[in-house]
Amino acid sequence: MSEQIIGMDDMMAVYEVTDRFGIDRETISVPLEKEGHGNVVRGPDGGVEITVPAETSTRDWLAALAENLRGVGFEQQDEEDDEWE
Repeated sequence: MSEQIIGMDDMMAVYEVTDRFGIDRETISVPLEKEGHGNVVRGPDGGVEITVPAETSTRDWLAALAENLRGVGFEQQDEEDDEWE
């Protein structure tokens, strides 16, 4: 499998973060191809599209994902430490 395509580990890492924000997994769209530095876009229906980065590892990007989710209006529900393993 190409490193430019997300795998199950990438998806589970994304869910680790989105679950802490209380985001329903049914409202999350994640394109299969990794791209650039990663991106988060919130749709008018409240859904969110998350593009996993190609230029850095998914694990190294999780703190940025959390910041991007805050930036589009989500609030963290789970106050656990922002350290993702």
